[in-house]
Amino acid sequence: MTTTTQTQTKFQSSLPISRSPPRGPVTASLSFYSPPSDGSAPFNYVEAPPAGQPQNNFGIVNHQVQIHDLRGHEAEFSLDRNAFDTLANIPSQETAFADDTHIKKVYYPEVEKLLLETVPGAQRILLFDHTIRRANPNAARAPVTRVHIDQTPSSAAARVRLHLPEEADALLEGRYRIINVWRPINGAVESFPLAVADSSTVRDEDLVGIEHRYPDRTGETAGVKHNVGQKWWYWSGMGDEDRLLLQCFDSKNMGGRVPHTAFVDPRSGEGSKPRESIEVRALVFG
Repeated sequence: MTTTTQTQTKFQSSLPISRSPPRGPVTASLSFYSPPSDGSAPFNYVEAPPAGQPQNNFGIVNHQVQIHDLRGHEAEFSLDRNAFDTLANIPSQETAFADDTHIKKVYYPEVEKLLLETVPGAQRILLFDHTIRRANPNAARAPVTRVHIDQTPSSAAARVRLHLPEEADALLEGRYRIINVWRPINGAVESFPLAVADSSTVRDEDLVGIEHRYPDRTGETAGVKHNVGQKWWYWSGMGDEDRLLLQCFDSKNMGGRVPHTAFVDPRSGEGSKPRESIEVRALVFG
């Protein structure tokens, strides 16, 4: 299973007690890309770095950002216009999310069917990995609290060649997209909600390619620089039957890529339920 490692949050318990999902607009601190101080090309190691190398060589800069609530505005957004979409009342036979083999056997077919039925033009789906994140100190993967995009144009094409090498030339001539299907797995989100930027408000010059160094290959993600013109949203109180579609790349619409990040909601407190979530990543053809 391929996983993605990025800047992860530290967990503290210094906030006021809260036991219900925060609702409505909020102003919160988001962490944006800051270039390496020595002017070198930015990189990040997915696993432990080689001896003498840092995990990554770039920084972050925090900005206070107003984040609007999608709740009640779901119909105003789509993958083609904004690079994200919301789906509600989606049942699943997978409930434990404790075994990768079972997830692939039970949950993957559900995600594939969902994408074929809801993504305009989709004709073929290849699910290539998933990540489970848990907001507790001992989790293998924690919520990522740095604004990023999982793919860039070059890494999206490389994904097609990696997973479907014999068909890649033909597939790359048509429309191909990479879409993440994100959802909580332990009930309504009370802490570390996911924020997304409306792609129509994100400029190409806000994005910076970052080498994503695996043990056996090098991919690329995008760091995101802060810009006051970006408009941010979150879907308050997302539950287990909600799905947030995050489009990381679209060969038909190069502007159709969504920056996203988990964030610390100042209204959440130490009594808030730690967020648990799963994101499944898909190549979508057609």
